[in-house]
Amino acid sequence: MTMKRMMSVSIAATSAALVLSLTAGAAGPVCDPDNGGLKLPQGFCALVVAENIGPARHLVVAPNGDVYVSTRNGGRGATGGVVALHDTDGDGKMDSRERFGSDGATGVALRNGYVYMATTNSIVRYKLGPGELAPDAPAEVIVEGLTDRRQHADKGIAFDGKGGVYVNIGAPSNACQVPDRQPKVAGQDPCQLLDVAGGIWRFDENKLGQKQADGKRYATGLRQMPGITWYDNSLWLVMHNRDGLDTMWPGQFTAQENAELPAEYLEKVGEGSNFGWPYCFYSNAEGHLVTNPEYGGDGKKTDRCAAFTAPAVAFPAHWAPNDLAFYTGTQFPAKYRGGVFVAFHGSWNRAPLPMAGYNITFVPFTAGKPGTREIFADGFAGKTPLMSPADAVSRPGGLAVGPDGSLYIAEDVKGKIWRVMFTGK
Repeated sequence: MTMKRMMSVSIAATSAALVLSLTAGAAGPVCDPDNGGLKLPQGFCALVVAENIGPARHLVVAPNGDVYVSTRNGGRGATGGVVALHDTDGDGKMDSRERFGSDGATGVALRNGYVYMATTNSIVRYKLGPGELAPDAPAEVIVEGLTDRRQHADKGIAFDGKGGVYVNIGAPSNACQVPDRQPKVAGQDPCQLLDVAGGIWRFDENKLGQKQADGKRYATGLRQMPGITWYDNSLWLVMHNRDGLDTMWPGQFTAQENAELPAEYLEKVGEGSNFGWPYCFYSNAEGHLVTNPEYGGDGKKTDRCAAFTAPAVAFPAHWAPNDLAFYTGTQFPAKYRGGVFVAFHGSWNRAPLPMAGYNITFVPFTAGKPGTREIFADGFAGKTPLMSPADAVSRPGGLAVGPDGSLYIAEDVKGKIWRVMFTGK
């Protein structure tokens, strides 16, 4: 298959596959007998549509069903980028793939005939010609020189439909200590990292050659939040919170408390919002924001925290939310419509307790207010109890809703992609 697949060929192949499918009496893609290893609610099933993609992160599904998956740079010099997937025979399996991009990425999106991707320090786009699966055109640089340091460099992207593209710039720190991650070291006050990181920046999606200083800081007080999306005229994100309470503050916090604190966040983000990192964190035990120990907190004090925005939903500690997708389809039952799915990559900072997370969680919304969360898809880790993230079979990292209302899930251990469907059976 050449890099450039003309539309007539794609349509002919898809039409032929459809005829064969109808002739055989098939109703569409068939789920795997074991749902690809996933545990799902009654009435749902799943099939693995692609494997061995590489360290997959986010993904997006085109109107024709093609799937674009971002991949990180791998070990031994392996370069990431975007993997474009196509189903040539209509059986639901993505049996054709093409790669493009010269750097690892997390954020990926389709906009106005372009594939946009976010590397750790840039936003670039590639023009898709008519009928192309992967672009022949070189990359155009929208933004370059974004803050890119050792910690929390992965970047997601979201579009407001009004010409704005939003990108997270994670804080390269745990709690703004100098030096970082050292026991009983106070946090910098004020935290100077917030000038260049720890927030969301907005840029013009069509202007080439922008630098970080050309953008507008849209929100601040956020540690790391690669999962961002625009939904219902608002920006939403999920955030990884700080870790190491027991090792940074021995004698003040126990390993059990560290395993349960602080909450991970789902946030609705207004322009100018401040969510309190590194000064405060949300304690599920207390039910509100409390002061971080780096700023004199003891797990209960609130001090300066009243000035900050609390999370819309507080999740368990260290589950590591990497992506979110509001359900905009109609295939799933009514309770899922307008709710949000969150992909939890899974914890590493709960030892000596078992790890947790490694699932897809669903949060329903009614009249704009979140309801009670529930685990929608599980079984990714492959074993229970899981004592080390290195033993996990799969770690979810990306979500997308397909044009038919199916939910697509990406994971980065084996580079596997699932398609979840509702059959009612």
